[in-house]
Order: sequence, then structure tokens, then C-alpha cells
Amino acid sequence: MSSPQSAMQDMAEPKLKLTDIAYEQIEEAIITLRIPPGSVISELTLSEMLNIGRTPIREAIQRLAREHLLLVLPQRGLLVPEIDLRKQLKLLETRREVERLVCKSAARRALPEERERFARLHDEFIHSAATDDDVAFLRSDREFNELSLVAARNEFAEGAMRLMHGLSRRFWYFHYKQAADVPEMARLHAAVAGAIAKGDVNAAGESLDLLLDNIETFTKATLMSDM
Repeated sequence: MSSPQSAMQDMAEPKLKLTDIAYEQIEEAIITLRIPPGSVISELTLSEMLNIGRTPIREAIQRLAREHLLLVLPQRGLLVPEIDLRKQLKLLETRREVERLVCKSAARRALPEERERFARLHDEFIHSAATDDDVAFLRSDREFNELSLVAARNEFAEGAMRLMHGLSRRFWYFHYKQAADVPEMARLHAAVAGAIAKGDVNAAGESLDLLLDNIETFTKATLMSDM
């Protein structure tokens, strides 16, 4: 017979899983512009769209609001914010310093099974580069981001990065056809994942800098084209 504590955990796990599913599906819909910037949607609409109950949806909304991908409008619904180019450049200043710490820490602290996942992600990024598959790349990127935060084992850096990942990925997807090179971006991600898999701290930091140099160049090119 299970203990009261294990019974409570069993009851909590399905709810947690549904919340994660709701978060991932809503985030992907926002980032891939199926829910466009400037849209006003409702909790009920999201619940019906995903066929997931209101409580997991509400918890996912709270998380997305913390990450600035949704703005809760009292009595009016949920607003998907517009994309701000200049704010994106300020975000990159912060992201470079924090993500370098995350990637180097992940290379240093990742467990063997985590290194295996980084090696698999390296291969997935290479495949995305070969096929020029933007959605597959974004999905691998989200898994890479999550795994890096876990492997880094630094809750303060994790909190800061979670505020930046979604906005960065949405900006890239919104503008990549103007100035970005999906295969090159995938190859740069593969280099970081491969360095972490091998436990090469210096290579992880250097590869991350090359990746963010590419993203910064892309962002500035986008800004100039819109002026």
C-alpha cells in the first residue's frame, strides 16, 4: 500500500505534466506566430484549442506572463505583445553574459546521461542544418535551452535565462526569413551542444560567443531593414 506522501505525488504528477504540455504548446504557437503578435486571446480559447483543462492552462499562462510572452489584461483577456527590435538588442547584452555562464557550467557539471542528450542534440542540429527545417530546429533549440539550464545547476542563472529564451526565439522566427541563415544557426548550436557533451568548458564558451555574434549581427540587420 502506498504512503500518503507517495499518493499525493501520484496525484500531482498528471497535473504537472498537463501544465508542461500546455506551456510547451502555447509557447510554440506564440513563437511560430500561429498566435501572432498583437493578438488578444482568452483562457477558454486556449483550453479548447489544446483540449486541456482550465487549471493547467491558467498555470501555463502565469509562466508565459513571467517570460513576457503573454500580458494578462484584466477583464479583457490575454495579449501577445508586439516585437520590439531595440529591446531585443538590450536583451542580447544580458543574454550573452548569462548564457556564457550557463553553457560553461553545463560543460563542467553535466551528468553522463545529460552529456548523451547533448550529443544527440548536436546530431539533431546537424540534421536541421542539412534539411533547413526551421520548426525542427526550434524544437531542438527549446530542448537544448532546458537541458543547459538543468545541467548548469545554477538556479540564479536559470531564473534570468528563462526570462529571455522565449522572446529571443520568437524574434528569430519572426524575422529569420529576412536576414537569418537557418543551417548556419543550427550548425552554431551544434558546436555548443557538442562542446558541452565533451565537457570542454572553454570550447563551450567560445562556441556560445560565436553563436551570439551571429544572433547580434542578424538582429542589427533586421533593425536596419525596418528603418
